[in-house]
Amino acid sequence: MQLETSNKHNVTQRLDRIFDPNHSLCKDDIIYVLEFIKKRVADKDPRLLDLSQPRLLENFQYFAEAATLLIHRRTGHDQEINRLRQLLMEAVHGLYPQDRESRSDINPSS
Repeated sequence: MQLETSNKHNVTQRLDRIFDPNHSLCKDDIIYVLEFIKKRVADKDPRLLDLSQPRLLENFQYFAEAATLLIHRRTGHDQEINRLRQLLMEAVHGLYPQDRESRSDINPSS
């Protein structure tokens, strides 16, 4: 139980840092979020079932856009980095609560 709680805290901390606008987003951060989403989908996270079908399609669109931008990314463009962060935030909609009170619900397996 202690390990599970610790892992949940680590995932939350990492996502908080990645989504912090003052954090310099790097390739590893982008891959971490994409892997986080992929794992949640593969595990059939029940929170995804709470989303409407149109919202699920939007999440996928944002996921695909972020992955495509990662592939074609030019380094050091602030506008592009901000766009990537926004795409990732939209792609985790329903899996990563934007408000701190709800973040304790993040599943520890990542």
